[in-house]
Amino acid sequence: MTNENQGALSHIKVLDLSRVLAGPWCTQMLADLGADVIKVERPVVGDDTRHWGPPFLQDADGNNTEQASYYAACNRNKRSITIDMARPEGQALIRKLALQSDILVENFKVGGLVQYGLDYATLKQLNPRLIYCSITGFGQDGPYAERAGYDLMIQAMTGLMSITGQAEAPPTRVGVAVVDVFTGVYATSAILAALEVRHRTGLGQSIDMALLDVGMAVLANQSAGFLNTGQVPLRQGNSHPSLVPYQDFETLDGAMLLAIGNDGQFARFCAVAGHAEWAQDARFATNTARVRNRRELVEHMQAVTRTRSTAQWITALEDKAVPCGPINTLDQAFADAQVQHRGLKVTQSVSPAAQAQTGVAAIASVASPLRLGSNPPVQRNAPPMLGEHTCEVLAELGLDAAQIKGLQAAQVV
Repeated sequence: MTNENQGALSHIKVLDLSRVLAGPWCTQMLADLGADVIKVERPVVGDDTRHWGPPFLQDADGNNTEQASYYAACNRNKRSITIDMARPEGQALIRKLALQSDILVENFKVGGLVQYGLDYATLKQLNPRLIYCSITGFGQDGPYAERAGYDLMIQAMTGLMSITGQAEAPPTRVGVAVVDVFTGVYATSAILAALEVRHRTGLGQSIDMALLDVGMAVLANQSAGFLNTGQVPLRQGNSHPSLVPYQDFETLDGAMLLAIGNDGQFARFCAVAGHAEWAQDARFATNTARVRNRRELVEHMQAVTRTRSTAQWITALEDKAVPCGPINTLDQAFADAQVQHRGLKVTQSVSPAAQAQTGVAAIASVASPLRLGSNPPVQRNAPPMLGEHTCEVLAELGLDAAQIKGLQAAQVV
């Protein structure tokens, strides 16, 4: 492939055997940074998320297509090929690709690729430089190793749901599959560390990523509090266990979010609110005191915040360096001036062949937040249609047109 992108990883080839979210999120991050990511999908069916709709992508007339938008969230800048890895010929093709790859990412069940000769031990013999990242629900060992793991299950098992939601409501999942996303981010970090080791040793290595491990890790201050005090944290809605005031407040026309993190910010808020005396009150003067007297302070503040609109509060507090903002819906978030200035919505045109097949002319997604000064991410191509690059990639492996046609006729690709 001719690659004009000078992304930080433009010299790296990635073989992506993953599907759904955690693995594809990792490989999309690598692709955004310039890596050539070849995504292997099942013939006809493809990645499960191609069918996870509604919502579906829309054609030029605004009609729904059969392409779910979920897939578009984590597969841009990749090349899609179809290979039936249950067939010996398919396994041979994947081994050829692995021989030319720097990184392989997969999220099959533990031991699931051994039967195909595509496990780390086998591929390491072919390519000792290969960095092989496995993503599973519970890791490569332990009593749960053979269980399938899903984000919702991990949110429940790790206690994340127990601390999410209103105090009087049942445990609630986070509105995005955050454990999957965080696992993709952690996996990317591990892969980049392994690349650095390979610079020194010349050897790749295996990486064992587990959703359970990540789900426990991202509990952050909540787990630290429990581990060091034995106190089990509880759900408390949008408020913070260690900071006050740090939550939503009703306003004249809706609600706003205050995220006051120190005593200086609190004092400036009090002055704007017309109650400078609160900052001198022993009950509220320090954050520790405010946490102890949370209920009383919040009641005082709510009575005041309801007297102005959200926009008025934001205007009044903005130049006082008091963190305050609206509680947006997604349409409001993408219409925000700073979001637009940062170019966080990107739209990529699909290839003519993809447009002819799907009716979709362009696909929108959120820009990579990795803003490298010298080697920023480059949007090379939209999320591909199923098998869009099969012939191209097989030709790069050295197969001629007749061989490719034979594999297609045999339904190997």
